[in-house]
Amino acid sequence: MGWAIALHGGAGDIPKNLAPERREPREASLRRCLEIGVAALKAHKSALDVVELVVRELENCPHFNAGRGSVLTTDGTVEMEACIMDGNTKSCGAVSGLTTVVNAISLARLVMEKTSHIYLAFDGAEAFAREQGVETVDSTLFVTPENIERLKQAREANRVQIDYTQPIQKVPKEAPVPEGDQIGTVGCVAFDSHGNLATATSTGGLVNKMVGRIGDTPIIGAGTYANHLCAVSATGKGESIIRATVARDVAALMEYKGLSLKDAAAYVIEECTPKGTVGLVAVSATGEVTMTYNTTGMFRACATEDGHFEVEIWSESSN
Repeated sequence: MGWAIALHGGAGDIPKNLAPERREPREASLRRCLEIGVAALKAHKSALDVVELVVRELENCPHFNAGRGSVLTTDGTVEMEACIMDGNTKSCGAVSGLTTVVNAISLARLVMEKTSHIYLAFDGAEAFAREQGVETVDSTLFVTPENIERLKQAREANRVQIDYTQPIQKVPKEAPVPEGDQIGTVGCVAFDSHGNLATATSTGGLVNKMVGRIGDTPIIGAGTYANHLCAVSATGKGESIIRATVARDVAALMEYKGLSLKDAAAYVIEECTPKGTVGLVAVSATGEVTMTYNTTGMFRACATEDGHFEVEIWSESSN
């Protein structure tokens, strides 16, 4: 039985003229993390171990919106969240509101394996992290000059976007994301040589978000889901992903309609979510891989046992 893996570093309105100093480190990080995942699968590591390993590496990379690269709230603080799920057992764990934990995805796995619960958040999750002895740092270490600049850009975009001379119903609810903030949620899905499926997703949330806001990443069935048929990790605007139960709907279309992974994912992205808001990576129990999005681009990578190896941002048709 073959193996397959896919990972992402966020989807959004990624400009085609993205400066090389912003594009190249992210491409290199995707390639390195993909190679780490492939090596682990070739060594017959379980899908669950592989997705945790790869997402930890992505969290440790400052170029994406998770872990070290987590964006800041309206108060200039960090609130990280993550989720992990095993497809065959549907065991899962999720965390939100983390301020000191270095690798949120590993804490999510501990919630799954060491408690009778699925989801811990804020002070309770932080206390559990200390109890389990996971690596933590002072929260100020996440408040980097780069993240401060992203927050500043987002605040400026909000000020420019809202024109209070217009009728209130014409005032947009969301400001455009500035170019410097084209980074996103990270995630990984894997199918191992033993027939197991797993998914893991991690994020710093939405730049300039309200303190306490929770996105799609830790919500089972929204940004993260796996069963015996497929494993899915989504990225994009969390509110759109939650409303459409994106990850679960892909699995449901396969289960109840008999669609292929590719067709199920395409239907959800094209028909169930607003254009320009969502992307996902997914693998199936037959080793099929899909990486689809309705945004300008998505930082993504995948590999399969038959030798396919891909690292991309935009589609060929959009070049």
